[in-house]
Formats: sequence, structure tokens, C-alpha cells
Amino acid sequence: MDPDTPVAFVDIETTGCQPGMHRVIDVAVIGATGDRLDFEWQSLVHPGCRISPGITALTGIDDQLIADAPPFERIAKDLRERLAGRVFVAHNVRFDYGFIRREFARMESQWSAPNLCTVRLSRALYPEMPRHNLDAVMEHHGITIEKRHRAMPDAQVLWQLWRKLRVDWPREHLQEAIERASPRVTLPPQLPADLPDDLPEGPGVYRFLGESLIGQVGESLLYVGKANNLRDRVLDHFRAGVSDVKSLRLATQVRRVEWTETAGELGALLLEAREIRERQPVYNRQSRSDGERLTWLFDDGCVAPQLVALDATVLGSGNAFGTWRSEKDARRALESLAREHGWCFKLLGLEAGPGSCFGLQVGRCKGACVGKEPAVVHLARVKLALMPQRLKPWPHQGPMLWREGAGERAQFHVIDGWQHLGSFDCDDEDALRHWRRRAPQHFDMDAYRILTRQLRDARLLPLPRT
Repeated sequence: MDPDTPVAFVDIETTGCQPGMHRVIDVAVIGATGDRLDFEWQSLVHPGCRISPGITALTGIDDQLIADAPPFERIAKDLRERLAGRVFVAHNVRFDYGFIRREFARMESQWSAPNLCTVRLSRALYPEMPRHNLDAVMEHHGITIEKRHRAMPDAQVLWQLWRKLRVDWPREHLQEAIERASPRVTLPPQLPADLPDDLPEGPGVYRFLGESLIGQVGESLLYVGKANNLRDRVLDHFRAGVSDVKSLRLATQVRRVEWTETAGELGALLLEAREIRERQPVYNRQSRSDGERLTWLFDDGCVAPQLVALDATVLGSGNAFGTWRSEKDARRALESLAREHGWCFKLLGLEAGPGSCFGLQVGRCKGACVGKEPAVVHLARVKLALMPQRLKPWPHQGPMLWREGAGERAQFHVIDGWQHLGSFDCDDEDALRHWRRRAPQHFDMDAYRILTRQLRDARLLPLPRT
């Protein structure tokens, strides 16, 4: 980009942080060419919803102020004309650009423009600065304005910064920094060129789809992944320098990318695990966590453990040890530990018949089968050695709710026995009132691992019963 290219300095205020959920409430555009100011334009926008107290505290914009403001549809033509033929410049451009694209998309109207991020530009020119947010940039360059966090004043900061940079830096150095601040990703030719503009920057799950396989109807699901930043993660698959075989194959076979935004990392992890298990994408390592799982259950007062199917009730006991996919595997593992630790096969239910166990005869048993070692002491030794395999008990009676995210983006996850039963938006009052327990068909080990790792210190809410 040449420093004399026509530019549009843009700033917006919104009802929240997610383009897919929130709306624009204030927009300003300052057009310039080189050192010449071409125009200034600003409009409040009615979002079609209420403005939260937090946004009002930040921006000063409340429901009364925007009561008579036009909806985006009424300003779209003017905004498009002011952006036409100009480079879209904003501080953290993905935010402002993403919201404007999403507003046009709601009207079923396509819009895109070349863009430049002044955060990246500041980093390229002033790497010694510890921070590059707008307040830090203003302080560093001595820029002052009134009414921060309103669209026009913040856009004026960018215009003042632009003029200062043109004075402080030789033209060739400024142009070089602009190029460094405008990284490009070379997408596979079969993907739309504006994919980077559409990808959100929040957490979620993405899917690569390709042509149908032999004997298959419709698209084939090639790969499912999760990300804390969907845009960065998806584009990482196609950046220069990627040379692993799987990435190269995906780049040649993918024909479409789709995604689902989530409220946070937990929702993304759970959705990714479920889709890999249920849909079996071609390039994902297939999960073996589904299907019935068996565990050794030490009921209070019983000397021998029982091999039972793992479920929420068993987990609630706090006496479940290990998981196995078959009775054969479970018995083999317990027998191996019994030999290693000198446990009694008779008391463990691994050996039948009268008299002492075979281990006592060969010196591997301490005599619990004939009363030489108290059964309670033997049981304590067994459980102590098995503690590394003890499954974390579910500490609640029935399903509970875990809230993730904030504002309109927040979700509730329904969890029972460390199993994910479902998710819904926090503002879905009908779901809150009428959700009914939907127990999983089989114990899902992936969900258990995710939930026990992510919710170590979580405060869970009771699921409403009405």
C-alpha cells in the first residue's frame, strides 16, 4: 500500500464483542488522501435491541440516546459510498471490519475492502512500546481528544496518528512498515478469497469439507478442529511454510470451511470431541472413548470389587477405579496388580474354590484368604495402590449447570456424572425452564477427561426442575 492511497479511518461502538451476536450502535468514517482530509461522517445506529449497562458505562450511549437513530439498513448506502475505493484503516481492524461485514451480510449484501491495522503498524514502527492499545498510542504520540470510546473521537485519533507518522518517518520506511503490518495468507484456489474476512476471532469449532468420497452422498467431512481464535487457527493451516503431510493433503482437498462459535474453550472442546466421535472425519485420529466402559467398584463393606458399567451413579460413589472396554482387559489388569502387590486372588474374586489361594502356596499372598491378614487391611492395601486410577467422584445429586462466557454470548452446559448432556444460550428462558435430563447412551471418556480437567474448581449451579 502506498502512503498516498485513499484511506478511510473507521471506528465503531457496539453492543458487545462478538460480530455474530452483537450490533453496531455508533460508526464514524474519516476519509483522507495523503495529507488531505476528504470528509468526516458519523451516525448513531439503532441495534434493534437494548444496550447493556456495561456498554453504556463505557461509551455513554444508552437506549434513550439511540431511540430515534436509524437502523443499519438506512445508513448502509451512505457508509458503502464513503468506504468505496479506500483502504479500511482501524485500530485492531479485525474487530471493526468484521462487524461492518456482518452488518452488510445481515442485509444479504456483500461487501469487502482492503484493510490495514494500526495496532500492527504501531508494532512495526515502535517495537520498543510495551503496549499498542489506543490509549498507549495516544500517550506515546501526545494525542489528546475528548469522549474516548465514541466513534468519531476515536477515528480522529487515527487521523492524527496517520499525519504524525507521515512526518516522522521517511516515505520508504513507512511503506515498508505498512507492508509488514498487512500480512497475507495464500489460500488454496478452491476457497473463496474473502474467507479471512468472514472468519470470527472468537472460540469455536471449525470443519474442513471436501468432495464426496466413493459411495458417499454429499460432501465428505475431512477434519474437525477447535480453536480459541477461529480465524488464526484456520488460516494457520494454509500459511507459508506449512509442510506436514496432513496439512498439505487438507489444503488440496478442502472445498469449503464452516464453523460454529462457542462461548468459550470448554464449549469448543466438548463440541469438537462429540463431532469427532459421531462424524468420524477423515483426517482426525478417531476417538475410542465411546461405547460401554467398565470399572472396578469397591462397595462399602464388600471385600471383593465388582466389575460394573460406568455411569453417573457409580461415579458418585467415589469408589470406582479404572476404566476398561472389556471384562477380559479389566480382569487381566487387576490380576497383574495383584501379583505385583501380593494381593489375595480369592478375596478379589479372581480365584474360586475351597481353601487358600494359589498365591499363598507360592508365597505371593499374605494370607488374607485364611485369616492371617485381616480382610479390612487387605482391602485398604488394594484401594491405596489403586488410588492413581481412582475416578473423580461426581459430587452432586443429578445434573448441574456450568455457565461459560458473558453477556449475550454466554452459554449453560448441562453436566451429569462428568458427562456433557447438552448446551444452550443463557438467555433461552424456555430451555432453562423446561430442560429435561437426557442421559448419554454410553460413558464418554473424552467428556470425562475434558470436564474433570477444565472444571477442577468450578462452581456448578443446580438445574432448574420446573
